[in-house]
Amino acid sequence: MPIARIRYLVERYIYGTCTLQERHELFDCISQSQHDDALKASLEAVWAEYQPDAPMPGDMSDRILSNIFAETAPVMRPVHKRRWWPAAAAAGLLAIGGVTYWQLQPQKPVQVVESQEQRFRNEVQPGGNKALLTLADGTVIELDSAANGVLALQGGAKVRKLANGQIVYEAGAAASGTNTIRTPRGGSYQLTLPDGTQIWLNASSSITYPLNFNGQREVDITGEAYFEVAKDADHPFSVRSGDVKVQVLGTSFNINAYEDESVMKTTLLNGAIVVQSQGGSSPVLRPGQQARYGGGNITVADNVNTEDVVAWKNGYFQFNEADMPTVMRQLEKWYDVEVVYEGEIPKRSFGGGMQRSLPLTEVLKILEENNVAFRIDGRKIIVMQK
Repeated sequence: MPIARIRYLVERYIYGTCTLQERHELFDCISQSQHDDALKASLEAVWAEYQPDAPMPGDMSDRILSNIFAETAPVMRPVHKRRWWPAAAAAGLLAIGGVTYWQLQPQKPVQVVESQEQRFRNEVQPGGNKALLTLADGTVIELDSAANGVLALQGGAKVRKLANGQIVYEAGAAASGTNTIRTPRGGSYQLTLPDGTQIWLNASSSITYPLNFNGQREVDITGEAYFEVAKDADHPFSVRSGDVKVQVLGTSFNINAYEDESVMKTTLLNGAIVVQSQGGSSPVLRPGQQARYGGGNITVADNVNTEDVVAWKNGYFQFNEADMPTVMRQLEKWYDVEVVYEGEIPKRSFGGGMQRSLPLTEVLKILEENNVAFRIDGRKIIVMQK
């Protein structure tokens, strides 16, 4: 196996993005002793990339390889699923187990009087597929409780709900007007527009779109959405959010336009886009670039970690040196809770990822490893100094 392929598989494993097929490929590689040197060299290279001033502990490569073997070996036991893994592997602590990495800002610990059981007396479940569809005639359909099959006919256009919960449109020549899908706090949804464009909506978001895509394809969004736009050079695709318009070719990109965020962020994964506002526009963005709109101005950031940006779409929270309010805003939207602070907001920095399928108490227990404490009161999270 080429060394470049080995390093690719190792990086995918450490970052928690390895597919089952890639895990087995990596397992087969480990099973062949002639690849030992290449495997260890790959692990050392990943370590050096993120921790250049500190040599990798002598037994670290053996520990990681043993863990890969234990997780992937064909024995009669389920594959262990991590609930937390590194945002940047080996950036400080790489431990093998259920919690593989947690980036901390050391603080002096103070004893909390209440026990965890006393503070977490009730459970809040994570969000799921929830949304409301408003048809052109004003009819509102609750999508999470609607039966599978055709939900509506609008000028020949069919709105169909698939078995996986996704909404798909089948174009109709006489269709006119617009539809809107709106997700609540604690909801997300996926839909396919009449032109074949696929859209993922995050919690507390909405999209309004035409039923007939014969002319210019233009949609309006609030909140956060990920787009995989169907190519059609004769009919440009554009996305509006407030004062900003994103002009699109066939491409994949993410827009975060929540009102409670200080800037609107448009991140390009594939293709090309231009972000425009009343005060100007960005250059043509390349994959990995992010246009940031705030204060009437657009700036462009390079080399953005796109996997972090779309982690929500793939079922994860992902933080990179995020402060406490940034983390808690995501929890508010996904768990449909209110966050309040007792005293000053704790000055903490968080890095890494967690599954969005975890119950709220499990998320808070992990966050408490960063020397902060929480209490749950109904659907309210109280953040306390520790």
